[in-house]
Amino acid sequence: MQDLLKFRYFFLLFCLLSCGNATKKASGNTDSGDALDTPVTTESTEKLILFFGDSLTAGYGLELEEAFPALIQNRLDSLGLNYTVINSGLSGETTSGGRNRLDWVLNQKVDVFVLELGANDGLRGIPLTETRSNLQAMIDLVRKKNADTQIVLAGMQIPPNMGPEYTTEFRKIFPELAEANQIALIPFLLEGVAGIPELNLEDGIHPTPEGHQIMRDNVWAVLQQIVY
Repeated sequence: MQDLLKFRYFFLLFCLLSCGNATKKASGNTDSGDALDTPVTTESTEKLILFFGDSLTAGYGLELEEAFPALIQNRLDSLGLNYTVINSGLSGETTSGGRNRLDWVLNQKVDVFVLELGANDGLRGIPLTETRSNLQAMIDLVRKKNADTQIVLAGMQIPPNMGPEYTTEFRKIFPELAEANQIALIPFLLEGVAGIPELNLEDGIHPTPEGHQIMRDNVWAVLQQIVY
């Protein structure tokens, strides 16, 4: 109960400061907003893991505790690892929107940065060169802010609605960027979840709590190599 109260308190504070949500200790949707000019900072000696993404990271349609960043926090706590997870997921976010708000979000020291953006670009048919450019710019900005930050890129795939060529080239963006920048890659965040009705909400796009548990495992398979 005490942990839950702490989580709720930080969630409310984080909403006020960044127009978003939070996971346990520090997680939820964040946005730059106009309410305050001062970013969220932490005085804890714990290391920070920032999940920066869209509705998949935000846990659209779920309780905050059910989204995969909160589940990662639970995993870290159970193992006694000294990390705080911040969920900076924003529903509907594109790579362009993420690029615009990233500088503000990075006004706190981040030890591990998990970049989960691009799905909304693909679903909207945004030119692939633009998506790639925005992702690269975000990687560059993270490194400019703190060269020691470990970056993890979440790979994404989309349905073939935009045609086979667009779909194939979209999928290639993520492993190619990971290799070019020598950063860790989650091959496909929705592996084992995408296209399975019982693991997605009625919209067929956003995962259920059970789907987020699988996403947690997909993330953890890569993240554990960094946090140990």
